Amino acid sequence: MSNQDKLEAVSIRELPSISIKPVKTFEETMFASARLIQRPNMKILGIEFAPLSLPLERRLQTFAVFYYCTSFLFIGCSMLGLSIYLLCTRFFFIPLLYFAWFVYDHKQCCQGGRRWEWFRHWRLWKYFSDYFPVTMVKTADLDPNKNYIFGYHPHGIMCYGAFSCFGTEARNFSKEFPGIIPRILTLEGQFWFPLHREHVMSSGACAATRESIEYLLTKEGKGNALILVIGGAAEALDAHPGDINLVLKRRRGFVRLALKHGASLVPIFAFGENDIYMQIENPQGSLLRQIQEKIKSFLGFSTPLIRGRGMFQYNYGLLPYRKPITVIIGKPIDVEKILEPTDEDIKNLHQKYIDSLTALFEEHKVKHGPNLKLTLS
Repeated sequence: MSNQDKLEAVSIRELPSISIKPVKTFEETMFASARLIQRPNMKILGIEFAPLSLPLERRLQTFAVFYYCTSFLFIGCSMLGLSIYLLCTRFFFIPLLYFAWFVYDHKQCCQGGRRWEWFRHWRLWKYFSDYFPVTMVKTADLDPNKNYIFGYHPHGIMCYGAFSCFGTEARNFSKEFPGIIPRILTLEGQFWFPLHREHVMSSGACAATRESIEYLLTKEGKGNALILVIGGAAEALDAHPGDINLVLKRRRGFVRLALKHGASLVPIFAFGENDIYMQIENPQGSLLRQIQEKIKSFLGFSTPLIRGRGMFQYNYGLLPYRKPITVIIGKPIDVEKILEPTDEDIKNLHQKYIDSLTALFEEHKVKHGPNLKLTLS
């Protein structure tokens, strides 16, 4: 090798090594820049805010739950207040016309309601169910030539799982149970507020009264599924994460009606319904609990003191936390029709229902709540 060749070889060896990286695409560059600018968790004064980079779908899910919360808690009173205000303006005839309509139509909530399928199929409800998400689990088929009373447990704070599965088609109830028409039964007071009553009835909901139940089981043919939240307002005061305290032992009215009309009973358990809010501790006998019980006896509904999250931050608010809710629909309990059931008939069927619900809970808690303990009162 010549001296010149040796010099060139040495020069090449002494050159710094250069690594060649593939050029990023425009999209990769933009996403990398966004990650540098927008932090996944933004905290200001101890409050954790939702990152600006959240996908649009998650924003829509939050909005859907916000819509449900505000309509459940505020729209009724807001519409009543607006009606009173309009009475004092030149538009006074609007609430007067609506009042005339209400007088004519006020019994509709006890006579099958006014179910609108287009409302139940809103895309909004799909986002609503995906927020948690809510999952509906079917364990048996239902005969459309029979009527059913579904017992939903636990009540939770606002029955999110019940509304998602039975008040909408977000989880395809009509496809899973063809020929079955679900009807959520709720407080009759929900149907006393202007416009709010139409909104509630659109989902298929009816009043939770004896008159309403007997109408649905006798005048609406077969294939009706009446969803009763058995524990009611009293059970909402026990809706604490990790606790399952059902008000059931002294609730026998639904059993009597099932016997009288030969309606099959279907136990339902919703894992996670109690976990989506934090509730201030209110044990039995405490001053807070006594006040809440007094309010419930006077107004007909309970007032749990809860804490959730907000629209754009995770620390405070009335929106529920994103925790999964799994609604297990159990096997139907066939009921023989007895026009005048005795106390013994009611007691036996009630115990059979409790046993079926307990078995359903124990079977599925291994997967959905292994540390949960079921308490009945």
